[in-house]
This record gives sequence, C-alpha cells and structure tokens, in this order.
Amino acid sequence: MARVKEILLSHGGGGMATRRLIEEVFFKNFANPILAPLDDSAELPLKERLAFTTDSYVVKPLFFPGGDIGRLAVSGTVNDLWMKGAKPLFLASSFIIEEGIDFDLLEKVVRSMAATAKEAGVEIVCGDTKVVERGGADRLFITTSGVGRIWPGAEVSGAGAKPGDAVICSGTLGDHGMAILSRREGIEIKSSLKSDCAPLTPLLESLLKETTQIHSMRDPTRGGLATALNEIAYSSKVGIFLQEEEIPVREEVRGICDLLGFDPLYVANEGKFILILPSELASRALQALRSQPLGKDAALIGWVAEGPEGVFLKTRIGGTRPLLMLEGEQLPRIC
Repeated sequence: MARVKEILLSHGGGGMATRRLIEEVFFKNFANPILAPLDDSAELPLKERLAFTTDSYVVKPLFFPGGDIGRLAVSGTVNDLWMKGAKPLFLASSFIIEEGIDFDLLEKVVRSMAATAKEAGVEIVCGDTKVVERGGADRLFITTSGVGRIWPGAEVSGAGAKPGDAVICSGTLGDHGMAILSRREGIEIKSSLKSDCAPLTPLLESLLKETTQIHSMRDPTRGGLATALNEIAYSSKVGIFLQEEEIPVREEVRGICDLLGFDPLYVANEGKFILILPSELASRALQALRSQPLGKDAALIGWVAEGPEGVFLKTRIGGTRPLLMLEGEQLPRIC
C-alpha cells in the first residue's frame, strides 16, 4: 500500500493505520532491542526488573459518565504497566493547557488524578506544564509516564500466546467508548451506563498472587477487543478463536452500537484487560478475577490455536468470521 502524505485521524485509532505509522516511522528510526517487542510497556535491562511506559490523553469531552481526563491519564498508564506484569510505582505527568481554561476546572482534573493515583497505590513524582495560546490546543491534553517493578516470576509478552491457551476477558466490553459517545453526541439513554475507567491494581494483584504463569495480557483500549487480540495474534503468530455468546457486553452498549452502526468488539475500554494463559489455569484465574469488584463479570471467551494466524469469531448461528484490525478511525478522541 502506498504511503500517505499526511497524518490522518485514523493514524491515532489503534488499527492498521496506527500499526503502519509505528512500523514505518517510529520503529524504523528508534529501532532497538528494548522497543522491539512493542508491548504496552518496555522492560528495562537493569539489575532490577523494571517496566517503563508513556501515553498521552486527548479525550473529548474532558468529563464523562464514570470519569474524566485526569482519572483516565492515571488509569491508562497504570494499566499499561500491569499489562507487562509490573506493579506500578511512580508516575510523571505533563500538561498542555490552552489559555482561557477555567482554573477551577483544571484543579478538579488534578484532584481526580491525585485520588486515582492513591487508589492505584502510586505517586506522581514529577511533571511539566505548558500553556499555549487560545486555539493552540483543545482545552487540555495530558501525558503520563510510569515506572513499575515486574512481579517476581512474571514473563508476560504480546508475543507469548501459545496454542492451547485460554483467552479470558475481565469484564463487559465497550462501556467506555459508548459512555463517551453518548455524552459527546447528546444521546439520551435511560440507563446507568458509564465508563469503566479505573486502575486495574486490585484485579492484577489478586491474579498474580494466584499465578504468574501468564503468557500475554492487553488492555483493549483504542480498537477494542478485536484490535488487542489481533496485536497478540500477529506478534505470537497464532490463531485466536472466540465464542460470540461468551463475550460479555451490556445490553445498553449493544443497543447504542446497533443504533449507530458500531461493533462492540472494536469499541474502546479503559478498565478491562485480556488475559491469555495455559488452559489448565483458566478456572483459578477466573476465580481470582471474580473475587474483585472490577472482575465480577470476567469470562472465558476463547482459545489459542496454531493457525491460521489472526482472530476469528465463532458466531451464535454457528458460522465463523474473521475479526480484522480496523483500517480507519471508528471513534476519535476516545482516550
């Protein structure tokens, strides 16, 4: 495919355009052994096993049912560390603030970040602030970076999935994306639907105390479940098969998706993760996850096979269809 001449919204959507941007621009120029796995966090080659990650947040609107940009910024970085099997320790935060933003609104966001950091058991220890002229940004952007200590015995990688493994989802899918969309578009729904935005610390601590034999983990943010599993299948060179009837999706989410033409398997989440581990450990893992409020809807949704490479959905009517990575942008400014 010919290289495009300018950056499009789809390059930030988490699908194939994002992958090409990473491979053709960033990975090509930054290539090194630490970056090569392209996991959610990088393992640093130090005496102590540490993981390091960074992410930026441009969500619109800044406040939404179940969260805000501050809670999202802390949760997202904390969760990326956990996806490498690393217990988060310290965060850095950087703010790009548009001139004219309400001072009290900014402080409300910062208070939310502080409360979420306390919830996750981390400290925000350094940062930076820049103010740009009116029109130079859309009110507020936040970048957070984090360092965590890899759990003893954990060897988690996006390339670690093996044939015969079980695939587990920690809870209902699409809550964050549809909560954002309904608020952004002014969709009136009679339900308690809200973002699942939350740090996964209690969930992952419970899981890793039960077993460290985890092959792969991903939080299905941009591009949702289908994109996260395609990344693992692509890196691990395996086939991943899902049972449609086992995938947990709220009826409110299904309803909004049906109304607007979205597939919940591609909708962003911010407080869920995908777990791939040996099938004989699946019941123990599910018990550990369901023991925590954030994991009460955890479900076994599929398995890993030798091939063909990719992600495939066993539908309710008995057929099988491929779940490809999105080519374009489904819903921008979601995180």
